[in-house]
Amino acid sequence: MTEFESSPTHIPPDRLRVWSFHPATWILVPLVAILFQVYVPRFLSYLSYLELPLLVTVYFSVMRRQPPAGALTGCLIGLAQDALTHHYLGMYGIVKTLIGYSAASLSLRFDVDNSGLRFLLGCGFFAAHQVLYWALSHSLLGTHDALHVPQTVIAALLNGVVALPLFQVLDRLKSEAR
Repeated sequence: MTEFESSPTHIPPDRLRVWSFHPATWILVPLVAILFQVYVPRFLSYLSYLELPLLVTVYFSVMRRQPPAGALTGCLIGLAQDALTHHYLGMYGIVKTLIGYSAASLSLRFDVDNSGLRFLLGCGFFAAHQVLYWALSHSLLGTHDALHVPQTVIAALLNGVVALPLFQVLDRLKSEAR
C-alpha cells in the first residue's frame, strides 16, 4: 500500500469519475438557462425564484470535478447572465465563480450522483448564491437592500426540488472523459 492509499481521505476511483460533454452542450445548456432566467419570469412571475444558470453552473462544476474548471464555468455563465440582465456587469460573474469553484471542490469529497446530495447542492448553493450576491452588492455597490431570509429559504428548497429532475436530464448529455 502506498502512503496515499492508506490516508483517511482516499476516495475510490469509481467516485472520481470525470465527465465530459459535447462542445455544443457547454454553450446551449447555459444559454437556454440564461434565456429562461431573463424572459420566462416576465410572463410567469411565479417562476422568478428559479435560478437555472446557477443550477447549470453547479451541475457542470460537480461533473468535471476540477475546481479551476468549475470557477471558469461559473465565471462565464455569470458574466453572460450579467450581460443579458439589468444587473451590474460582474456581480453574477463573481458570485457564480465562487459557487463553481466550491461545487467542484465538494465533488472531490462526495458522491455527486446521490439524489439526496443533489437536492442539498441545489438548496445550499442557492442560499449561498443569494447571501454572496447580497454581501457583494452591499459592500461593493453600497446598496442597503435587506436579505429576506424566509423567502430565500423557501426559494432554496424549491431550487433544490428543481435541481433533481434538471440534473437527471443533464445526465443524459454526459459521457465519461478520457
